[in-house]
Amino acid sequence: MPSPTLAIARHELRTLSRSRGALAAAGTTLLLLLASALASLDLAAQAAESRARQQAEAERQWQAQPDRHPHRVIHFGTFVFQPLGPLAAIDPGITAHTGHSLFLEGHRQNSANFAEARQSSVLLRFGLPTPAFVLQALAPLLLVFLAFGSVAAERERGTLALLRAQGVPGRTLLAGKALAHGGVALALLLPLALAILLAAGGEAGALARGALMLPAYGAWLLAWSLGAILASALLPRARDALLTLLGAWILLVVVAPRLAPLAAEALHPAPSRLAAELAVAADLAKVGDPHDPNDPNFGPFRARVLAQHGVTDVEALPVNWGGLVSMEGERLQGEVFRRHMDAAQARERAQAATLDGAAWLAPALALRRLSMALAGTDLPGHQAFVRAAEEHRYAMVQALNALHVHKIRRQDDRAQRVGREHWLAMPAFHHAPPGPDWPALLPAAGALLLWLLLPLALLPLAGRRLDREARA
Repeated sequence: MPSPTLAIARHELRTLSRSRGALAAAGTTLLLLLASALASLDLAAQAAESRARQQAEAERQWQAQPDRHPHRVIHFGTFVFQPLGPLAAIDPGITAHTGHSLFLEGHRQNSANFAEARQSSVLLRFGLPTPAFVLQALAPLLLVFLAFGSVAAERERGTLALLRAQGVPGRTLLAGKALAHGGVALALLLPLALAILLAAGGEAGALARGALMLPAYGAWLLAWSLGAILASALLPRARDALLTLLGAWILLVVVAPRLAPLAAEALHPAPSRLAAELAVAADLAKVGDPHDPNDPNFGPFRARVLAQHGVTDVEALPVNWGGLVSMEGERLQGEVFRRHMDAAQARERAQAATLDGAAWLAPALALRRLSMALAGTDLPGHQAFVRAAEEHRYAMVQALNALHVHKIRRQDDRAQRVGREHWLAMPAFHHAPPGPDWPALLPAAGALLLWLLLPLALLPLAGRRLDREARA
């Protein structure tokens, strides 16, 4: 004889299966989840192919340069593109907003370019959702719709009193309801698991991180199912439960994730792009003009070089003085760039830490933090790409400056050229995205677990309240 809990769970599932509205809502959500997964995989494949093609074209143009002056090559520059992991198709994270390419050139540190404009509009994100968006924002609505009347509707129909008259304890009743609706919630993970398998393509690391996505999203969905059952048990009418749950969805899924970044920005304000560029320009002006070998800012450097070579005039140097000034200027400018980049990235990390703190009150932030980190599309991944690109830019420019120093005579400097084999031999940009910072993810995991344990802890109390209602 089946246990009462399993019997109640089967009855609840049969009831859901006979409801056209429930079937339509569940079917629509599953189809949307599958469609978003397939569309995201296709778009990710197209984007990866486009990035590879553009990177190859940038390298072709770099290598196609003729013999020329090294400083001309410095200003010719080249593009580098951020490599994304396969799970970016599941959750594009911040990459749709930060851009995915950088133009590397001398004397400048450019910001990322070519963010996907379609992702900058909330309305368009609704038009082409990703699997992460469907599970984070839309799936909770389905679970609320399916479970808001699970107990309250039976109370209104009088069947709850009948169950209690048959000796079914409140805890058993709620356990059966939770088992049924929890199964529905976990069933929504099947399309996600399929999408992860297709996206990973057999890559062990991606499969491992994707496997960790499943319990994170599972905890999120189970928390909504259990919370909906709890509201249905505690509130007298199904309508009251529905309105309460919709209010919670608006607050936790829509409002809080948008207010929290505003609070983080207010606590750790960032200057406007214009103000930031002006601050960098002001510091660069103190360095001097590396294009001008006679710039007085390089007077102390001139004295050191002359003393090092035991001469009294740059004309007597065995190397190109203009190239030395370019190299020293790039070194000093690089320090300015890195100082401002470090300050900006520290501010971004402080803002992210504020969001991590807010995740204890808004579990959607905790889920997003985990999901983006596992997909490799979070802030640390973007910052690592920017730093790697700057290191490559600096090494490239200084290698060309070294050619200027040793291969170009000071007389008729700008009229001379060096062989193109020098930049053909320069290494291409390679960047391996960093893995998740596991200790940094513990607060987000803890916040998500807390929001799952909260309804689990309250359901037995709601069951005892149902028992008191039956005795009243």
